[in-house]
Amino acid sequence: MTRTIAIVNQKGGVGKTTTAVNLAAGIALAEKPTLLIDMDPQANATMSVGLRPEELERTVYDGLISPRDLAKAVQKTPIGHLSILPANADLLAAEVKLVSDKKRALRLRSALEALSPQFSHIIIDCPPSLGILTVNAICASDSIIIPLQCEYYSLEGLSRTLDAIRVFRETLGLHIKVEGLLLSMMDSRTKLSSEVAAEVRAHFAAKVFSTVIPRNVRVAEAPGHGKPVILYDVGSRGSQAFLSLTEEFLTSEGKEKTWSRA
Repeated sequence: MTRTIAIVNQKGGVGKTTTAVNLAAGIALAEKPTLLIDMDPQANATMSVGLRPEELERTVYDGLISPRDLAKAVQKTPIGHLSILPANADLLAAEVKLVSDKKRALRLRSALEALSPQFSHIIIDCPPSLGILTVNAICASDSIIIPLQCEYYSLEGLSRTLDAIRVFRETLGLHIKVEGLLLSMMDSRTKLSSEVAAEVRAHFAAKVFSTVIPRNVRVAEAPGHGKPVILYDVGSRGSQAFLSLTEEFLTSEGKEKTWSRA
């Protein structure tokens, strides 16, 4: 059975794309057929696996407009068992094109029905907003992962994201779970990072992944080389953290995390 997970936070710069790319690559390295979907017009996930957005003939945009074309946009990546539904700037037009469609929030979900059985996991990278692209990603997913940068403003983005999930559950009748909260860009040398991490764990307890993603220069360098960091420099602290996250994620599959608020 295919599991679809969206990487969501309406705040930018919290590590959504880095998480999506490296989690998808990690699952693929475990020899599980994995699809990475780039739902961000900036196409950073697309570039992070070595594709050039301006050279693409078909993208996820084509699948949103014409669901029968979705499978034609899937591309293999240099990573065994990892495919991608890439994006480019065409995706900016999606909100305008879909505005008159009463079921516009479910376009991706419907389009994936025929495609998803080919994969054990689908990981969706979302833009930093709660517009129609992110809504489509959430509605197509079984659960979401919310990366949180270890700073105080990240808690505001978390609150808004959780409120949006509740609205989708109530209005669309979808059973979307929060897979977990991921502490990212952790700088253990600063008191602020430690305080924010402690506060998040105190309020959400078992919903927070044990793995923490540190600030690491190799993580920042990897996209420029068109590779996930776990392939760019497997021995780096950032790479080891994402491999640990992948192991934690795969180990916890089927185990329900529960909210525990202090």
